[in-house]
Amino acid sequence: MRVGVAALLLFCAVGCGVAVARAEDRRSAEQDRRSAEIESTLKRIKLPPGFSISLYALAPRARTLAIGREGKTIFVGAEEKDVYAITPGEKTAAAVERFAPSMPFTMPHGVCFSNGGALFLIERNRVTRFDDAENTWRDAAANAKIVVKSGDLIPRNEESRGHASRVCRIGPDDKLYISLGQPHNVTPRDRLPLYDRTGIGGIIRMNFDGSQREVFATGIRNSVGMAFDTDGSLWFTDNQVDSMGDDRPPGEINRADRAGLNFGFPWYGGGHVRTDEYARAEPPKDVVFPVVETAPHAADLGIMFYRGDMFPKEYRGAMFYAQHGSWDRSIPIGARVMVTRAGTTASTPFAEGWNDGSGYYLGRPVDVAELADGSLLVTDDQNGAIYRITYQAP
Repeated sequence: MRVGVAALLLFCAVGCGVAVARAEDRRSAEQDRRSAEIESTLKRIKLPPGFSISLYALAPRARTLAIGREGKTIFVGAEEKDVYAITPGEKTAAAVERFAPSMPFTMPHGVCFSNGGALFLIERNRVTRFDDAENTWRDAAANAKIVVKSGDLIPRNEESRGHASRVCRIGPDDKLYISLGQPHNVTPRDRLPLYDRTGIGGIIRMNFDGSQREVFATGIRNSVGMAFDTDGSLWFTDNQVDSMGDDRPPGEINRADRAGLNFGFPWYGGGHVRTDEYARAEPPKDVVFPVVETAPHAADLGIMFYRGDMFPKEYRGAMFYAQHGSWDRSIPIGARVMVTRAGTTASTPFAEGWNDGSGYYLGRPVDVAELADGSLLVTDDQNGAIYRITYQAP
């Protein structure tokens, strides 16, 4: 009997090992196939002379980026339940692994780093901090500190999948800033007092331990991109009202140089265009209108200021932002990376070609971030990919 059991266990061990190896081979083959498809698509992408784009990593439904200051790890937030930790390589990622796989996440979209190396993870209705994340992320579950417990970021009865993709940034005041998109196309009037009080449809800020929470800005429909400029002002994208036609209203890039500003929603659907629902209502005094009006329904998301020295000097201080692409438009536009150069309010395409012109997307950019060498990373949630854009003088 003992010999039989031992033989059976040996057989199972060998068989299971073979099965695992075959599964790994299948996974590797599938990744190779996907990489080849994506690299083929990247040949279509148009960039200014001297720029090139390549596949940096595969990460399913990759959305937002947080690059560690030590250059050891890149964290990637996704839409559903996963967060990834990427080990950088010379030209491509050395490894892509799931971050804190034992922790249950709900829409862990927002990721950002403090100057002290703490990673903040913003879910639909929870905020968690991981100190010294670049060096301790493999023990993340044990090191997690709840900053805002589940159900306290927004009231539970306001939870929705709509406009629940949070983003975060650390301000020059060493506070955590979080955007809270509101869950309606146009906010119902009876929700306005609650939203103004809690910061839904705005941007809130707090200390790193969750104390001294306050509403920083209001009148925002759904911001999925924020960046601080060198003067301390906060710039952010804002996705505007649907179902108002193909060419209205415009998208927005806004600037908040102080707390307490109102950016006009829901009285304005985007730019100076009034919403039908609030057309006869008196808007708040001193509404702040966008600095940059963007293409209607192009879905402006991640935004950043370029500080590196790899790109030509005319890009220093330029604002790059990702356009995810239309859904509420008869002829979709977007699916590209845009640039607004310093001192201007005009945006031009920087990387485009994921929109084939017939309404079919070959990719959908979400976020942009700068690596230490000055190259640019771009996430694409449709392809589950992260791209790297570099420059070499022609």
